[in-house]
Amino acid sequence: MTGAGMMDCKKALTEAEGDFEKAIDILRKKGQKVSASRADRETKEGTIVTRVNGTTGYLLSLTCETDFVAKNEEFVAFANTAIALATENQAKTVEDILALPLDGNTVGEKIIELTGKIGEKIEISHYEQVEGEAVVPYIHSNGKLGVLVALKNTSGTDVEEAGKDVAMQIAAMNPVALDKDGVDASVVEREIEVGKDQARQEGKPEEMLEKIAIGKLNKFYKENTLLSQTFVKDNSKSIAQYLDSVSKGLTVAAFKRVAIG
Repeated sequence: MTGAGMMDCKKALTEAEGDFEKAIDILRKKGQKVSASRADRETKEGTIVTRVNGTTGYLLSLTCETDFVAKNEEFVAFANTAIALATENQAKTVEDILALPLDGNTVGEKIIELTGKIGEKIEISHYEQVEGEAVVPYIHSNGKLGVLVALKNTSGTDVEEAGKDVAMQIAAMNPVALDKDGVDASVVEREIEVGKDQARQEGKPEEMLEKIAIGKLNKFYKENTLLSQTFVKDNSKSIAQYLDSVSKGLTVAAFKRVAIG
């Protein structure tokens, strides 16, 4: 019933003097103790799962300490159960998921139990959602990198293949934003200062530094924002141009990229 090891069950039953329900509580408490004792451990392994429900895409990463556990069938099954519950209940945050009911407990309590059973720290480390006219998910073959792409202006066109192409681009090139308007102001300031400093070290005149830095910033935008990036499958086009060639006006509304480790 608990999935705990035979010897752990025997010890719990002995401690509970044969009281079955008390023994289950002891095993659960053991899980809580394991969870607390491993709270400072890093979870650099795990698995990423995705789900699309209509116009909304969901991505969840369940992480653990070792690759061995990440490949455990029960661990992977739990990740799929968690995202199914999140999707069905339209959870907005990790905290929402942890509070959802599951087999008489909550998802959070089940994670504590799983921690006790497996003996490693386990946590939901990321939970992301995107919305668009069409949403395409992509998980890299090792299960440790996942992408969601939301597309707009689809005009009723089948955009699954185009969405997959863009998702693979995001996985490979890791853009910092959709376009230049989405780049954080602090990043822009840093790039300008770095550009000026590089030009200064190259001996460029002080009055030219700002112009040179802006030129370097534009290059940064081209290389690091999704719609401006060169399409890896056809370097004669940007991602924006590629999508427009699939269907006039087709573009990306939003994307999320999550990597474990």
